[in-house]
Amino acid sequence: MKRLEALVALAREGTVSAAATALGCGQPTVSHHLRRLEEETGAVLVQHVGRGVRLTPDGVRLAARGEEILGLLRRAEAELDTMTTLAAGHVRLAAFPSACSTIVPRLLSTLADTAPGLTFDIVEVEPPAAAALLRLGQVDVAVTFAYSGQHFDDDVTVEHLGWDALHLVEPLRSVGGTIAEGRACGEREATGLRPEELRKFSDDRWIAGCERCRTGLLDLCASVGVEPDIGFASDDVVAVQALVAAGFGVTLLSALALAGHRNPGVVTHPVVGAGRELHVATYGAPPRPAAVEEVVQTLLGLSWSA
Repeated sequence: MKRLEALVALAREGTVSAAATALGCGQPTVSHHLRRLEEETGAVLVQHVGRGVRLTPDGVRLAARGEEILGLLRRAEAELDTMTTLAAGHVRLAAFPSACSTIVPRLLSTLADTAPGLTFDIVEVEPPAAAALLRLGQVDVAVTFAYSGQHFDDDVTVEHLGWDALHLVEPLRSVGGTIAEGRACGEREATGLRPEELRKFSDDRWIAGCERCRTGLLDLCASVGVEPDIGFASDDVVAVQALVAAGFGVTLLSALALAGHRNPGVVTHPVVGAGRELHVATYGAPPRPAAVEEVVQTLLGLSWSA
């Protein structure tokens, strides 16, 4: 394991001296571990270039696997630390941005009463990154989402948490000197827009998330024959709503995003049947550590559909 740590540190830091600093040891120790690893594997892992070194293709591959192995070891250590009691349990929680401002505070508030000894590290990441952190053993639980047709790998255990509806968001519009609701107003605000009614906005400019985060918008528009003219891109729901309120376009946002922040200058309309499924995800199969199980069961016991 020490030899793998040296290889992974070299891959991450780029130089033997930086790897030694990260590991808290001397350069000769790192060089020794790398030489012994080459002897044990029979592979050339490190190539000398000038005064420095770089990993060979074999070294790069082994370093990637080594990071996974070391992540599993860290996970095993964390599980042992929290296996026996909740009195001092520590949980590393990942959640996507709008969940951090809605689901996570409610979760922590509930656990403050039921398991006051738990402590948390919270990291804000999108679902693909959360799954990677689970595999590397860097987080214990992830609150994630998936649109229709998206799936997680078999090594991630996923449980249904709720439904997060998509809403069409448009600006308030001035009529006769007063503020009136937009084109989709009236009964549709209460009953929701039918997906085909998005065609009303086919001539509008759209505000979307980044390339990775606009799946829901593009798939829904494509299903009704709308090709959105995307004029702005941002994953910041505050900025997106401000752009809509200022009249720069329309967008689709989830109910959780709107619950976390609602600009008074916009009107929202739920799109019937459109949304994403919310999940709680852990790595591997149960049984889970006591602290992790407490967090998962608390999440499952609360209602999140919106």
